[in-house]
Amino acid sequence: MYAAAMADEDTCEDDPHSEIERLEAQIDALSARLESCRKFNLVARIAVVAGGILLAIVLLGVLSFDPRLLLAAITALLGGIVLWGSNRSTADETAQELMAAKAERARLIDSIGLRVVTERPTLH
Repeated sequence: MYAAAMADEDTCEDDPHSEIERLEAQIDALSARLESCRKFNLVARIAVVAGGILLAIVLLGVLSFDPRLLLAAITALLGGIVLWGSNRSTADETAQELMAAKAERARLIDSIGLRVVTERPTLH
């Protein structure tokens, strides 16, 4: 496995274009994962709010006391908090990986030595 990793590394150093393509694919995957984390974060917030409201309604006696409602409220509240916390750490890690991949891609693009093409006058 180490030899394969070294061979991939040698190939990437010889051809920065293939490494840039690999980084572009990685950036796309990380962006999709970050978007998924944002959606889960929204679901977690909704669960926390819904659980909190339902818990308040049951405890204040607006609805008649039902142990199933109380259990559902506590489950939604605690489940939302857990999902929110774990998803936030995943989103933070993904954002860091995304920034590192973008920085590496920028470094590789700069190393290619692209030149600026000036505009030429048209001949017509």
